[in-house]
Amino acid sequence: MRIKALFHDMTLDYLRPAEPDKNRKTQIRFRCFKDERAEITLVWGNDRIKMTLTEKDGDFDYYDASVKTGTTAIAYYFEIRTEDGNTFFYDKRGCSRDVLDSMKFRIFPGFSTPNWAKGAVMYQIFVDRFCNGDKSNDVVTGEYSYYGRKSVHVDNWEQYPDTQFDFGEFYGGDLQGVLDKLDYLQDLGIDAIYFNPIFVSPSSHKYDIQDYDHIDPHFGVIEEDDGEVLPDNENDNSKASKYISRVTSKKNLEKSDALFAKVVEEAHKRGIRVILDGVFNHCGSFNKWLDKERIYENRKGYEKGAYVAEDSPYHDFFFFHGGSWPCNGTYDGWWGFDTLPKLNYEGSKALEDYIIGIGKKWVSPPYKVDGWRLDVAADLGHSADYNHHFWKRFRQEVKKANPEAIILAEQYGPSRDWLQGDEWDTVMNYDAFMEPLTWFLTGMDKHSDKFMPEREGNARMFFDTMIYCSGENFSMPSQYTAMNELSNHDHSRFLTRTSQKVGRSSTLMPQSAETGINKAVMREAVMVQMTWPGAPTIYYGDEAGVCGFTDPDNRRTYPWGHEDKQMIAFHKEMIAIHKSCPELVTGSIRELYSEYNFIAYARFNRTAAAIIVINNNDFEVTREIEVWPAGIPMDAKLHPLITSDNVGYITDGATLRAKDGVLTLTLSRRSGIVLRYNSFEAVSSEEFWADNFFDFT
Repeated sequence: MRIKALFHDMTLDYLRPAEPDKNRKTQIRFRCFKDERAEITLVWGNDRIKMTLTEKDGDFDYYDASVKTGTTAIAYYFEIRTEDGNTFFYDKRGCSRDVLDSMKFRIFPGFSTPNWAKGAVMYQIFVDRFCNGDKSNDVVTGEYSYYGRKSVHVDNWEQYPDTQFDFGEFYGGDLQGVLDKLDYLQDLGIDAIYFNPIFVSPSSHKYDIQDYDHIDPHFGVIEEDDGEVLPDNENDNSKASKYISRVTSKKNLEKSDALFAKVVEEAHKRGIRVILDGVFNHCGSFNKWLDKERIYENRKGYEKGAYVAEDSPYHDFFFFHGGSWPCNGTYDGWWGFDTLPKLNYEGSKALEDYIIGIGKKWVSPPYKVDGWRLDVAADLGHSADYNHHFWKRFRQEVKKANPEAIILAEQYGPSRDWLQGDEWDTVMNYDAFMEPLTWFLTGMDKHSDKFMPEREGNARMFFDTMIYCSGENFSMPSQYTAMNELSNHDHSRFLTRTSQKVGRSSTLMPQSAETGINKAVMREAVMVQMTWPGAPTIYYGDEAGVCGFTDPDNRRTYPWGHEDKQMIAFHKEMIAIHKSCPELVTGSIRELYSEYNFIAYARFNRTAAAIIVINNNDFEVTREIEVWPAGIPMDAKLHPLITSDNVGYITDGATLRAKDGVLTLTLSRRSGIVLRYNSFEAVSSEEFWADNFFDFT
């Protein structure tokens, strides 16, 4: 009994999104190897439905069942009774002797995610460190004070971030710089830009929003530039007249908003979507609603802040623990930080309406952004009940304004409660991508704070973590849009993790992040990133060889003029392969082989299959890999699309042949390969593949 050949086509979960109609029907399909003899039952909620053989195609038989989707979420799995009397079950883990509720397949009637976001190649930009296109809007040294220190303009673009005051250092990156580099991103193959926060804020990271209504003029346009920097011995920001002029001038704010609208328009012309960072759990002490820094107190057109006046219209936007006015500092701060006031949604319907309005504003004309990444989204509010209430409403309102907007949340740990079809679309995929891949290839944690030798090369842990964490959290619409990152603004750069150095820039010095790195392992990681289900997301500069320990060192500038051009070229090749092979965007996935430091898996649909094999050993390995479970005929040709090893990579190679459903493959040390079978050209020549494979759909 070749029980491994049993397979449920999970792509149906999103190809046929079921509307919430109690009479609506959909088809569920199951596949068996043609020699198997079994009775297959679909267990659909509490119903048991015998499946019918409806199609024979090559080496496989296909069974179907018609089911009513109903109006509520449904969980299902398959029961297989073999000729010899054995009973097996099939859920997200594949074939097993038991059924786990968390591993059942699930459909949420009416839930779908934007088609453009499925498998979209995203590019995360930390704006201050990407490109300085307009020096006239740069933050000036001494312009204002934050945490008792003056703002600093960094003159040397290549200088390492300060380990203690990076948030107050400014390199000058801005939206004009992004405009200047849109052609570069288009050439790289990017489908979407995810911006770290770009709204008015006093920090370089801007997770301490000052004004949700406008783009920061330091990223946009400064035409009105009156006032002076703070005197040498002064830290009172009510006297920071230059800063106050820059960030409260209506002309500056409106011109900056218009520039952002132009960025979105130009990105859209190039087929690039735009996602904004929504920091709605907390704001910043500079925020105009609180005004702890007395920025807005005497500016025409602004109401008194809640810190300044007890009768402020924004009083209930924050939770005060007694105290007295003016200058009441007893408000709740996120994690106790008074620079990050926690927003008091339960105490103010006006605040809820305001933030919902912000969510709608930026996805609507004239800006028309394509979605939100939600910062610490599970923390919003003071209770789980309110949190879910808010995100349900946020989804409804944002999707009304722009049905094609993606709602993508930051979440560590289980996210299933928010991914039921009525709140978030998906999440940043830490649990089922960044962490398990980092463990397998490097043994490091995502901050470079710990090396775990028991996890390095542990293929079983890799597949199990990927399968169980994704199975517990995702339905297929969420899986195919999950943000699959190797690095980002909160964690060490992946290339630095390949050195297996434990530490941070404050203890090891930033130069240490660049030594001992292994670019072959980085290429292995990119190969998995571009072939695993989800939206592969590149943190700016990863493609150019940027290193760095965890923040703030991971926020180094893009090395214009000093890029690792081979690494960029490799990324371009992998992105092209990802976008040219539909099975890598929305195909099914199956584990094919696993042993210490060696994995193989397949991505496939009915017409094509990609085989991905990674040898992370420090020596050559030859293995026999069964590829027929991916729908590849027992005797088939596979074309190498790209091969990477300890020296570099190549994009051609001799066609390989699978015999009796088995591919015999030799890989050199620290290497990976992507091969492809296409049923339209099962016996095509190498020349035909070389000329035409990128045209296949």
